Amino acid sequence: MHYFSFQWHITDWCDQRCKHCYIFSEGHPELLSVSVERARKVIDSCLDMCRRMVDRFPYLYITGGDPLLHPHVWDILAYVKEKAIPFTILGNPFHLTDENCRRLKSYGCEKYQLSIDGNRATHDYMRKHGSFDITLEKIAVLHRAGIRVAVMTTVSGVNADQMPEIIDTVVQHEADVFAFARYCPTSLEKSAHLTPQQYRAVLDTCWRKYMEYGDSCKTTFNLKDHLWGLYLYEIGRFKIPEELDDDSVYDGCNCGHGHFTILPNGDVMACRRFDSTVGNLFETPLYDLWTSPRMDTYRQYEKFEKCSRCELLRFCRGCPAVAYGYTHNFYAPDPQCWKEI
Repeated sequence: MHYFSFQWHITDWCDQRCKHCYIFSEGHPELLSVSVERARKVIDSCLDMCRRMVDRFPYLYITGGDPLLHPHVWDILAYVKEKAIPFTILGNPFHLTDENCRRLKSYGCEKYQLSIDGNRATHDYMRKHGSFDITLEKIAVLHRAGIRVAVMTTVSGVNADQMPEIIDTVVQHEADVFAFARYCPTSLEKSAHLTPQQYRAVLDTCWRKYMEYGDSCKTTFNLKDHLWGLYLYEIGRFKIPEELDDDSVYDGCNCGHGHFTILPNGDVMACRRFDSTVGNLFETPLYDLWTSPRMDTYRQYEKFEKCSRCELLRFCRGCPAVAYGYTHNFYAPDPQCWKEI
């Protein structure tokens, strides 16, 4: 079965104010939550879109804000369960009681993603005082309920030197999955910038840590950031297949060929990390948005100013959202890509 991923924000309500949050990046917006009636329409729309795509099925990444702060979250999850759609929750640790975790499991939650953004001091500065210890504590609570735990880090100049310590902490607490992605600037003056060579050094350091652990730990290291492809290519761990379909995209950024973001008001985005709204699913069917000319703008790979000239075009493409955060140009070169073209 081939899944199509939907990152679904069911509420904006959150009990953190993270320094890199998109929702609160430009002030204090009106906080929205999708109604139960509309949530059912969203779920039906996702199923309809995948049915029309043939041989696809939705996978939901339910997030916010914090989904557990939605006043009717259990009613929404009951409908997800009724439709037999697998899902992961991306949320905060503060409401992960044993009872809530058992209930999440009963509704079909496969995985819960938490965040660790540095050592205790850095993480609590980035997110909320006390959240570092609470986050680590809740890994065991989720495991008791039979829910797998992913830990995600947003890496920037603020915490890049702490990545080895973060990896050790995550392994020590037996998270099932660890991954990181780069900070995506919401405005230029707030960018905690890493130069291309600095970021390559981060990847190199993390790779060496991953290799040290090997199969000796419970944690799987997910190579989420798209520049891992370039790094592995350079060190000989990835080779371009000899026979390629000229029209295929094999790996790299999912924007435009395997992902949608849905906001509480029904707005649909190609990617949540930058301004990429393509319509509203309460006005236009999701499948029609997916096949629309507006979505096609994110699939015009020949327009990528640097990637279009690279042999890794169909395997990498860096992170266009990060490029947009720096330049407001989706096709601009990834600002942390070190490859000379």
